[in-house]
Amino acid sequence: GAPNVSTATAVREQHGHDESMHPCAPPDVVVWPQAVGQVQELAALCHRCRVPMVPFGTGTGLEGGVNAVQGGVCFDLSRMDAIAELSLEDFSVTVEPGVTRKALNKHLRGTGLWFPVGTVGHG
Repeated sequence: GAPNVSTATAVREQHGHDESMHPCAPPDVVVWPQAVGQVQELAALCHRCRVPMVPFGTGTGLEGGVNAVQGGVCFDLSRMDAIAELSLEDFSVTVEPGVTRKALNKHLRGTGLWFPVGTVGHG
């Protein structure tokens, strides 16, 4: 519905560029899935209809990876921001894709752990 889907020009342009030097290339539509199942359904629909999918985090990338050069659907994952599991014993944490470094560090405060800039996660 409307709070989770937008075709507004301003929203599409916001999601059509990052911090790179590349010019804005907005998607045709922006969606905000809030659960893994929604992402799966949207991805299956895009695949069936041969529509490009563009993931969007915070828009701070430097590579132009959010530019929808062939249009398509932008998946803004910012609303998927749950921290699912923290294991202090093995220094691992399972997060949804919308969790920012700042939010994670706020969650980790008081544990003696922190997630520094430039750390690459694998999962």
